[in-house]
Amino acid sequence: MSKALLFAILASAAALLACPGITNANEVKSAMTTEAKTPPKPEKSGLLPINGLNYYYAVHGKGEPLLLLHGGLGTADMFAPILPKLAEHRTVITVDLQGHGRTALGDRPFTLEAMGNDMADIVKALGYDHVDVMGYSLGGGVAFRMAVQHPESVRRLVLVSTGYAADGFYDEMRPQQAQVSAAAAPFMKDTPMYKSYVAVAPHPEEFPKLLDTLGNFMRQNYDYSADVPKLKMPVMLAYGDSDMYKPEHEIKFYQMLGGGLKDAGWMRENLSRNRLAILPNRTHYDVFFAPELTAAALPFLDGQTKVKSWDEVVGETE
Repeated sequence: MSKALLFAILASAAALLACPGITNANEVKSAMTTEAKTPPKPEKSGLLPINGLNYYYAVHGKGEPLLLLHGGLGTADMFAPILPKLAEHRTVITVDLQGHGRTALGDRPFTLEAMGNDMADIVKALGYDHVDVMGYSLGGGVAFRMAVQHPESVRRLVLVSTGYAADGFYDEMRPQQAQVSAAAAPFMKDTPMYKSYVAVAPHPEEFPKLLDTLGNFMRQNYDYSADVPKLKMPVMLAYGDSDMYKPEHEIKFYQMLGGGLKDAGWMRENLSRNRLAILPNRTHYDVFFAPELTAAALPFLDGQTKVKSWDEVVGETE
């Protein structure tokens, strides 16, 4: 496999993987160092036996519970840059998804639906009736399925760089995604992505198997548009303004949730309870650790909707 083909595959895997669009090996290493940043020490962590898998989880901070789900080929540690801020306000529960980090891949089929069920069971096993959920990329897909399949478990939902159908990706992405396989494994030995995996994985020799699993997963078409109306809880969609999803897909998703259909009105009487955040100067590959993401998500997760009216602002200046 040529380096050019490898880099195209890694970039195309952005549907799931927290690795950047790249042109040379040095860019691969420098752009993925964020994932390798040391996360804060959790108050509690361990393994939970859930539906045939042993899921690794960690708990940080105090407050209302927030389940935080990472992207593909990453771990919960990829949220290290924003986790301290979230943990100032929340009990943050992170989970290494199936086959990622400290959670073994196992022999069970790898599906969003199954992992969505797993997350609901993890929440219950940890003693919570319901939680807020924020998921990025692959984790966003898992969060979506959890909310659809177990709406009683999800109070508020933040989907970061997440689409509802495969045709939301830019057209050139899909053929490249189809090339992800174990054949890329030998070329990834020097990347932080591989190094962080083998540092904590219970079976580090399964990295090629994970690549095959993700490749097979990404070759599948999906369309969850019929399930979008089932999201009855408040939902925030967050994207970089240069994300891997087509802008029209992002807007359509928001409209399917009831937002962006009319003017909110002078008194905000037509304001949707759902939110759309487009973060400037952000891409699919850096939006998950952007400070702007926490600045947008936390007020939404806290249910803050009140803002000062023009009358109130003018009154303060008189």
